[in-house]
Amino acid sequence: MRYIALCIPLIIASMAFALVTGAEARTLPDQSPASSGLSRRGNTVSVPGANNFVVGSIFGEPPKTRHYNFVVSEMKGAPDGFTKNMLVVNGLFPGPTIEANQGDRLVVHVTNHMSNRTTIHWHGIPQNGTNYYDGTAAVTECGIPPGQSLTYDFSLDTFSGTTWWHPNGLWYLVDTQYTDGIEGALIVHPRSYPRKFPTWDEDLVVELADVYHTFSTTIASQILFGGGTLNPLQLEVSDSGAINGIGQYNGSTRYFDFDLKPNKTYRLRLINEGSAAQIRFSIDYHALTVIEADNTLTEPYTVSDLTLGVAQRYSVLITTNQTAEPEGNYWMRAGLINETFVAGVNTDIRGIIRYGNSKSTPTTSTDPGVPGSGLSDLNPALLAPAIATTLPDSTKFYNVNFTVGPRTGGGTIATMNGTSWEPLSGTSTLLQILEAAKKGQTFAPEGPSLELGNQLIITENSIQVVDLLLVNVGFGIHPFHLHGHMPYILGFGNGTYDGTGLNTVNPIARDTYEVPSNGWLLARFVTDNPGIWTIHCHIAWHMQAGLLMQINSLPSKSAKFNIPPAILSQCGV
Repeated sequence: MRYIALCIPLIIASMAFALVTGAEARTLPDQSPASSGLSRRGNTVSVPGANNFVVGSIFGEPPKTRHYNFVVSEMKGAPDGFTKNMLVVNGLFPGPTIEANQGDRLVVHVTNHMSNRTTIHWHGIPQNGTNYYDGTAAVTECGIPPGQSLTYDFSLDTFSGTTWWHPNGLWYLVDTQYTDGIEGALIVHPRSYPRKFPTWDEDLVVELADVYHTFSTTIASQILFGGGTLNPLQLEVSDSGAINGIGQYNGSTRYFDFDLKPNKTYRLRLINEGSAAQIRFSIDYHALTVIEADNTLTEPYTVSDLTLGVAQRYSVLITTNQTAEPEGNYWMRAGLINETFVAGVNTDIRGIIRYGNSKSTPTTSTDPGVPGSGLSDLNPALLAPAIATTLPDSTKFYNVNFTVGPRTGGGTIATMNGTSWEPLSGTSTLLQILEAAKKGQTFAPEGPSLELGNQLIITENSIQVVDLLLVNVGFGIHPFHLHGHMPYILGFGNGTYDGTGLNTVNPIARDTYEVPSNGWLLARFVTDNPGIWTIHCHIAWHMQAGLLMQINSLPSKSAKFNIPPAILSQCGV
């Protein structure tokens, strides 16, 4: 069996970034490679080879230590045909797929050849006992300085599923770096699957993303301080999108291809690695059977299409047994969804699955769905875990209202209970917790408090079962992500929360969940993982505008962490 990924250079060109300045005595960093004195290690971004999107061969191997080397650099690329500035790992967009088994140890050596600090966050990985490797700048570390390296070293004892890696934190210095290309899949196979769980013949990765032609710090400056054209969500919309690193803009006809075999069942691991847009995924004439949502295996649920919020993941099964296209070529469709797109934006992103002998493009133009099936799109409220769980009783309840809106004087500000996150400089929250402990002091009182200026932090120094009510008092859907935990999603809806209609019998747990426009979501999680963990909107621009707070779990234990010297040295300790 062959898989075709169109492994070709995106573009070759030299690169220069302009200095972008903000308002309110804050400035965006000089992104010019010349300013750092670093070489760019080449200047051509490529799409990874086909094997980057094929996984499963290591499933069932005994636990082992797996090593990866990442070199982060600044290059030019054109994933959708438009040449732009990019930040990439190992010269690739998307970056290398990390594949491991539950019980493995991951050692990832990251070298920074950019002109700014960076981190790598391992989305959804619990990091139990290794909070300092969570990769959140200004919270768990200070970021890898230009020209330096950091080795992330952690175990996957309790984790399995489909997820991804990307930079995180430190306001507009780091989090939006994945908008420019620093991202990739992270696949962890479980020790075993439940009895009677569906099976498949091959296991494939499908990485979806919106694509911006403007460099992210320019967009961040426009959103935060004014300028550009923002939609009602206080966003500058993307220009197009990509499937496994290839998109179409201004007439481009390059597509990512999967060359499959007929009458086989394939698992597609779908990941929304974008910055702002929801993405609706479908394959012409093919039903999609959902079997995983954000690392949680689900009861099979067959749909015609599904929508992924930013940072969400789903695994679906497809069977290559359709005959509607006589030559066996079918469109994969990744439609960008946003409240307001502007003229010139391509929201219809496509790839191709082939299980015939022809290399022609599919004949259909509009999405035909799955004719005669009666299937509809995915309703997340109907997802049920494949392994039943007993829901613990709640011991604490916290209400957090959030909003995104215009900033006085221009730009955008986001708040959670009236506070807007601004990162520390030259230190991290975790270091501040350790410093307080060394002095015999308590970093923060139990419950919610404002620390480190005006930062909202909830502290629990004993194991509690927390019900967190997120209330969206503004417009638009917001994908929230809690680090270090897998909350149970008890319910969500529009309007005012009244405590009814909750699923407390067998709710699904997932690490990224969408709060409806002018609505609410109730999540339940257990504070049994020592460390300082962020909960934030995963729309990159909203996080940069301050839509983030922190959960301080078991600080008496995290204060005893033996933080690696390489992380301390980032902060000058």
